[in-house]
Amino acid sequence: MRAPTSALAEQRHVLQRWPSFRLLFLATLASGIGTWLAVIALTVDVFDRTGSASWVSALLIADFLPAVAIGLLLGPLVDRLSRRGLMIGADLARAIVFVALPFADSARHIVVLAALAGVATGLFRPASYAGLPNTVSDRDLAQANSLLRAAEYLTIMAGTLAGGVVAEAFGPDPAYFANAATFLCSAALLARIPSRQLQAGRSSSQGHWRDVGEGLLVVARSRALLTVFVVWNIVLLAAGATNVAEVALAKVSFSAGDLGFGLLWTATGVGQATGSLLAASWLERRGLRAVYAGAVALMAGGALAASVSPNVWVALVCVAVGGAGNGAAVVYNSLLVQRGAPDHLRGRAFTVLMSATFAAMGVGMVAGGPLTDAVGARWVYAGAGAMTVAAAVVARAMTRHVPELAKEATPASAVG
Repeated sequence: MRAPTSALAEQRHVLQRWPSFRLLFLATLASGIGTWLAVIALTVDVFDRTGSASWVSALLIADFLPAVAIGLLLGPLVDRLSRRGLMIGADLARAIVFVALPFADSARHIVVLAALAGVATGLFRPASYAGLPNTVSDRDLAQANSLLRAAEYLTIMAGTLAGGVVAEAFGPDPAYFANAATFLCSAALLARIPSRQLQAGRSSSQGHWRDVGEGLLVVARSRALLTVFVVWNIVLLAAGATNVAEVALAKVSFSAGDLGFGLLWTATGVGQATGSLLAASWLERRGLRAVYAGAVALMAGGALAASVSPNVWVALVCVAVGGAGNGAAVVYNSLLVQRGAPDHLRGRAFTVLMSATFAAMGVGMVAGGPLTDAVGARWVYAGAGAMTVAAAVVARAMTRHVPELAKEATPASAVG
């Protein structure tokens, strides 16, 4: 296995080698820190106004539900319109939303504005990952995915920490304005990327609903995309339940209080960032079939081990290992989609898959609450671990013949 320092050196070279990817990476860092800073502020703002966990739940649903709808209804826009223009427009729309949030006079208005921001995010993310393969060579694609995913995980950790500090010291409004500024910064960076380096060509329309159907068909007909669809729906169904049960695991099972809950969350994030950074070197060393199933198996092992941990300190190691598997598997998911779908359908492929997996996670969250109340957090983690073991077996079987990842490395189609 390649040493971590060697992998990091190669990733640094990728950033130096491809200017358009470097701009995309910096835009992700800029907007990501502000986004997660604002997530904490939004949650605190809604809870302080209402004192109701139900309103907090409504806020979280408003954040991810638009992504489900976009995958079903608006996915073709990511291929028909300029991806760069779509991403810049999404950044500007989110900036406007967060400038408006300090003037919202009720929790209902905050949730509505959060939903509007969710629509913009639901278009931005698939556009960025669909355009990524055009910014680097095929040889560097795995490393580029590793870097972009690591940037997301690092901004989660840094942004949530900063959000808690800012919200405690100054209230939510400064966090909202800071997030708006990060979106403007991201838009300015994206504006420097030539459109052709995010999109080989725009897809012609055969009619909106036929275009939507074409996105569903490309997932069904590609072995690589179908693998992601099946495996990741199982994984996120299980993960949705553990997301809900995690606070009970920390506070009830381990008697570790709020600090223990925060430490579990942080350990998971550290594991995710580490796994995403090392994912490309693992792939180069072992090949897709082994590392994809292995990454999912690490997730399963982390959940199962956490379910029987004697205290929170042992559980921190377990969830960090599971997080590393998660971080690596997400990189492999992106790679499977990017190589399994042609450029003119890639945006639709990402939106369909994101829609399905967000829906699965939502179902897991809905089920996770009653299950945790009924049997306890340890059993929810054990059940989720068992489901994820099944996902690893499916991943191993379905990647037996994935032709899209056996091809030779070739130059990117639009880099210069």
